[in-house]
Amino acid sequence: MAIPSVLDAVERLGAFTRVSNTLPGPHARLTIAGLAGSSDAVIVAAIARRHPGRFIVVATDGLPEAERWLADLGALADDPSRIALYPPREGFGEAEPHVEVAGERVETIERMTRGAVSVLLTTARALLERTRLPRAVASSRMELRRGDQIRLADLVSHLEGVGFQRVEMVEDVAQFSVRGGIVDIYSFGMTEPVRAELWGDEIAELRHFDLNSQRSTRAAEVALVLPVETSAADAEDSVERVSLATLFPPDTLLVLPQGTELAPELERTWEEAAHHIDLARRRGEDAPPRAELFEEPATVRATLGALGTVVVVDRATAPESSVVFPILGPDQIDRDVKRLRKLVGTGMPTLILCDNAGQCERLEELLSEGEWMPTAAALVVGVVHGGFVIPPIGGNPGLRVLTDHEIFRRERRLRRSRKYVTGAALDVAGSTMSCISSTGSASTAESRRRSFARARSKSRSSSTRAATGSTSLSIASTRSSAIARQATSATRRHRHGSTR
Repeated sequence: MAIPSVLDAVERLGAFTRVSNTLPGPHARLTIAGLAGSSDAVIVAAIARRHPGRFIVVATDGLPEAERWLADLGALADDPSRIALYPPREGFGEAEPHVEVAGERVETIERMTRGAVSVLLTTARALLERTRLPRAVASSRMELRRGDQIRLADLVSHLEGVGFQRVEMVEDVAQFSVRGGIVDIYSFGMTEPVRAELWGDEIAELRHFDLNSQRSTRAAEVALVLPVETSAADAEDSVERVSLATLFPPDTLLVLPQGTELAPELERTWEEAAHHIDLARRRGEDAPPRAELFEEPATVRATLGALGTVVVVDRATAPESSVVFPILGPDQIDRDVKRLRKLVGTGMPTLILCDNAGQCERLEELLSEGEWMPTAAALVVGVVHGGFVIPPIGGNPGLRVLTDHEIFRRERRLRRSRKYVTGAALDVAGSTMSCISSTGSASTAESRRRSFARARSKSRSSSTRAATGSTSLSIASTRSSAIARQATSATRRHRHGSTR
């Protein structure tokens, strides 16, 4: 959900006008300071709105910070659909065993190649990686429409060639099934699986279907089929791995958030890759050279240095040439509703962002308690990392942005919903059949994603193993362990809730 009033308030500042008029071109650099809370994301969203033709890359040290930017921009940007995250691989090989990460990487590359991304969020490690994904997406991308001519055998061959698993019934992403002339497909890039009904060599019907009931739901205009893995491209020895930065246009604007230190992170990833490759070779596995899977840090630094760069720094250490914004940190409420009422009544426009509609209603009741008049603050559903204050300057009335998690001193938790739903039909005695929904059992969903990883691992034979080094290098990172712990915790909570 976009919050235009916040962007309008920032765009009225003289500092923003200066930044907008002097955005750095290639090899140039601009330093800005005086930002607080999530105002850095507001600045980027405002630049994207003012300069819609400029491609913006926000590079962070690690994935948690990139996900924070994704959540903030999703609430602030005019068109959140043009914001994308390109996460790093969870292991040090080219193959990505985790379905959510693999899907996000493929979808982002596909969207970038057709110009559907305005703001890209990524990390130092992802910038260092080399991958065959761009070539695989370009050569294996397929669109299916009603009326298209395609032989059933050719469609099946294509799906198997790009890593899809053939099953009797589609229950998860990266699967397909064939029943006579009916082909069910669930690919990356699909919000729902699709069912293509072929009459001879023509697609007579194309509809979405529900994974749980397996019933068709509504007509589909187009079905985008993206590769599950880069096996199609790997078959060609001449296909070279490339880094993400090679896809950036020359006038890309690189944004380095405050505290970001890309150089040390690039060096650390480079050294860790050498360590894991060495371990794989000691186990007798054929691992590709490090230079095939990662760019050298010096090369990445040179590539990024050629881009126009905006660096966010602390006000205290900002150079004299910096553009300094007057934005201040949020007022401390410390759960004191009386203090909040007094603050809201000062006359400065106040915007309070709440996690959901229920919290909006509850906070409005607290602010209006004992009063017949509604609160002067605007309460909106939308979550950002931190609030901030734009003080009134000249004719600018200013704006105070508060978040309910800061008001009540709650930790903000980023809850990214799963990109892909999961359904499972259970075998039962007699004629009854029950379905497990995608939200019903965390343990079932997680086990199916583990099965996806195992199936992909088995599908890569020893002949491709030497080319990709996937078996040895798919070593789970810290985030993988965290996901496993979260899944275990969710399972326990689910069981506890069922017992109760």
